[in-house]
Amino acid sequence: MKLMAVLCLATYPEANSPAAAVNAVAVAKQLGSTLHAIAVNVDIPDVSNALSSYLLDLPTKIREVEATSRKHGKVLLEAVAKEASEGAVTVTTQEIAAAPALMGDEAAKQCRYFDLCLVGMAPDNQTARMTAEALLFGAGRPTLLLREATDVGALDHVVIAWDGSRVAARAVADARPFLERSSKVTVVSVTDEKPLPGKDIGERLAEGLRTRGLTVETASIQAGDLSIAAALQEYALKIGCKLLVMGGYGHSRVRDFVLGGATEGVLADPRLPVLLSH
Repeated sequence: MKLMAVLCLATYPEANSPAAAVNAVAVAKQLGSTLHAIAVNVDIPDVSNALSSYLLDLPTKIREVEATSRKHGKVLLEAVAKEASEGAVTVTTQEIAAAPALMGDEAAKQCRYFDLCLVGMAPDNQTARMTAEALLFGAGRPTLLLREATDVGALDHVVIAWDGSRVAARAVADARPFLERSSKVTVVSVTDEKPLPGKDIGERLAEGLRTRGLTVETASIQAGDLSIAAALQEYALKIGCKLLVMGGYGHSRVRDFVLGGATEGVLADPRLPVLLSH
């Protein structure tokens, strides 16, 4: 069965760069998947009154913002179509519009019809981060963060961040298309961040993956003074990892949704492609 990937493109207030299109097409090509690209444009409700219209010309400013958002979306969708054509990847495109506070939620609803969500990420693009967070916890699909500053490259060495938890197990299952195409897998456990459910949890997972025909090594690391996200990413880059797979943690405290430390860290600054699953 052919995989279907979906790329969500931010257009407002910060837009993705065309690098998001390049990397998304590269991933789709590696997976042999189709690609559906969605430009998420802004639709700002008209809340002006006679005074604000007179003093600020608010309706005109709203129309200008919406037009800029749509322009960014069209440019990005054209970039996806061009890359897909050159890479022989089957692509479809779509534009949706939503109020500023609901853009991530609307994107998540669209992504439920696909197998894998892709998001281009840059440290200064808070809109892309908001979109990624909404997809991770709202789409019911794994979310792949693609760093726009670098080409994605071949995702042939996969590192699995493993703590024996439910979300980590979910992430391993969702990473199957990447694991099946990998030449090497490394299972990594961080031993000084929290109590783990056993000393051999990494090797136990590795044994199961080897039974499935994968080449797997294990490693235990300590975060020390680093954050858990920084420690995992630094180790992954050190050993030549091309894709980091990890569970996405989050829970509700009354009305606020609170991210786990590792999830917060990679969403803030992904230094390599990261597959998050919740």
